[in-house]
Amino acid sequence: MVGDFMKTIIIGGGASGLACAIKAKNKNNEIIILEKESKCGKKILVTGNGKCNYFNDDFTIDHYNSNNKDILNEVINEDNKKLVLDFFDSIGIIPKIKDNYYYPVTNQAITIREALVNYALKIGVKIITDVNIVDINYNGKYEIITTDNTYTSDNLVLATSLLAMKGNEFGMNIARKFNHSVIEPLPALVQLKGNEKYFKEWAGIRTDVNVSLYINDNYIKNSEGEIQLTDYGISGICIFQLSSLVNKALYDNKKVNIKINFIPWINNNIKEFLSDRNNKLNNPNISDLLDGMINYKLVNLILDLSNISRDKKYNELTNNDINNIINYLTNFDIKIIDSMGFDKAQVCSGGIPLNEININNMSSYKNNNLYIIGELLDVDGECGGYNLGFAWVSGLLAGIDINDKN
Repeated sequence: MVGDFMKTIIIGGGASGLACAIKAKNKNNEIIILEKESKCGKKILVTGNGKCNYFNDDFTIDHYNSNNKDILNEVINEDNKKLVLDFFDSIGIIPKIKDNYYYPVTNQAITIREALVNYALKIGVKIITDVNIVDINYNGKYEIITTDNTYTSDNLVLATSLLAMKGNEFGMNIARKFNHSVIEPLPALVQLKGNEKYFKEWAGIRTDVNVSLYINDNYIKNSEGEIQLTDYGISGICIFQLSSLVNKALYDNKKVNIKINFIPWINNNIKEFLSDRNNKLNNPNISDLLDGMINYKLVNLILDLSNISRDKKYNELTNNDINNIINYLTNFDIKIIDSMGFDKAQVCSGGIPLNEININNMSSYKNNNLYIIGELLDVDGECGGYNLGFAWVSGLLAGIDINDKN
């Protein structure tokens, strides 16, 4: 087909679909985006609290999850980091970088969306919105049947969402039709639930912590940042970063525990720190000694769980009392029973396995001239621009391959 005039249809006008379309377009081909919504890139507008954290300078494999992480490692690299940054420079985005996070200098997500859509239209990409696709068939060419029209194309790019909300399974069903398997989608970047009566006592607390994930009593990973303590369990970015691994373990019926260090800023011996603080404050009540260290609600809770009166002097505590307090301060253990589900999740884990595609150009090993990019693939990243980062890379790699065909 090299040298022939080719048509490519991209199903989905989100981040990966728009990046793919722009990179794929040349004067010898036709690129069409079919988007079910009234506008392309709607999800871009809500990222980064409306500021669009569109990339992260620390573009490394440590920030991603996949069942084929060795394959993913082939594209999470410095070359593709440069590919993304050069791409945004080419469409006129001026970055503002803060703590490795990339934002548009305007601090407005609409800047990213408009730059992508306007540049795509400028170079001749056709965007058709409000499209309801009924079916897609393949017989040498792809036939995309909608409620209003039927389109044919040489190449097909699947760039739909995976399961931002349960029930939106179109992309998965089409992938299955073309012989792909699907790893069960699960919520990721989501709040976690427990079943403790004391949750109502700590609801509303926000504090900086270090949290550790244990699966079947084995340490897996830790995360630092602000935690939000709620009446159902725990939330916050540090919890979101672990939630993908948590939900996979729960799906496999494994035991999951989160352990919280409420005083990560104390690097030396905790018992020695408490003793020194007690001497400095002239042997106060234990509640007064702790009040300056952590939220007062946590003080009350920890003392209740330790069966220690608030009025008791530090010097009156037994070694067992002190060890209990230290354990609750540094190793507060919560059994996780569930997450808040797809409705609250920012992204999903699971999707099309990476070993079923050519990771270098995102083409399918299962069907000719089929590309799968973005959220449909079994890749999910941490908060901080990583999920968009993979969306850009996968879209650009597919677009380069399509462009090179003619």
